[in-house]
Amino acid sequence: MTLPSSLGASSVHPYEQLTPDVVLDALACVGLYGDGRLTALGSYENRVYQAHLEDGERVVAKFYRPGRWSRAQLEEEHGFAAELAAAEIPAVAPLVLQGATLHEHAGFTFSVSPWRGGRQPELDDFEVLEWIGRYLARIHTVGAARPFVTRPPLDLQCFGHDCFDWLLAGQIIPLEAQSAWRTACEQALALIGGRASSKGEPALFGLEDADSIRLHGDCHPGNILWTPVDEDRGTGGPHFVDLDDARMGPAVQDLWMLLSGDRRQRTQQLGALLDGYEQFRPFDRRELVLIEPLRTLRLIHYSAWLARRWEDPIFAINFPWFGSPDYWRGQTDMLHEQIEAMQEAPLSA
Repeated sequence: MTLPSSLGASSVHPYEQLTPDVVLDALACVGLYGDGRLTALGSYENRVYQAHLEDGERVVAKFYRPGRWSRAQLEEEHGFAAELAAAEIPAVAPLVLQGATLHEHAGFTFSVSPWRGGRQPELDDFEVLEWIGRYLARIHTVGAARPFVTRPPLDLQCFGHDCFDWLLAGQIIPLEAQSAWRTACEQALALIGGRASSKGEPALFGLEDADSIRLHGDCHPGNILWTPVDEDRGTGGPHFVDLDDARMGPAVQDLWMLLSGDRRQRTQQLGALLDGYEQFRPFDRRELVLIEPLRTLRLIHYSAWLARRWEDPIFAINFPWFGSPDYWRGQTDMLHEQIEAMQEAPLSA
């Protein structure tokens, strides 16, 4: 497969300089001394390692992708995590080392967090979903207390139009697939923007109408770790990791990625989540109409994300199918499915 020249990998990517020695030296510069054992953890956006320390403890070191977030934007994420921890919400926050949570070494910006084990939650268990819903409400209560100042919002412009324009301007899409994708994407963005609806009338409630709060932003099952519950000791349950995509946006963004299956299953899952959520915070049911628009924006943003990261060699290795005409035809088909979904009645619970 040949990709456009704009997607060609550069000869040396910054992460190629991030050797095990550099990781261990970075830890040492903040007073943590590894015993040499490093395990790369699943992350494409950043580079994340579990490190065993000489004292027997384990930590997680995250080296942020150069050029993605500014220092101020990273500090906002860390501040949000600290607020959640102070509210006794089980979100993993970076450690304060030498008076700071954000550090620099060998041209990389990094943070260190405590290691937390666990597995993905059983989302077919309604008690688990209710439990998660309670914690999401508490996260959102903290998130609503003040806004992010420097982080971009989750909105139609950033996740939709900007990605659409960038993909077309960069000639990322093969010509034989471009017209069909462009037409489907324009129709989807028009629906999300409220310029059309299932009856050809303006939408009654759109992204711009929802209250915008600080969110986890990427609350899929892989970012919730579940540990066995010990009721006698009061331990176990969910804890939330990876606030890297924290943004301002509607509360429903942190709920919809936990729904799967057919409509009946998703309705039941949503009901369990909201049963827990509304024990701690009101939920605006009008936001349920935003689930499919948000799913559509994530679909468009995902393609632009892959294309923007293509110079990183790990992407060509792990996403070899990206960029082919078949990929874009598949994306077009999914956009058509989303156009239909956005014109159906929203889930109710």
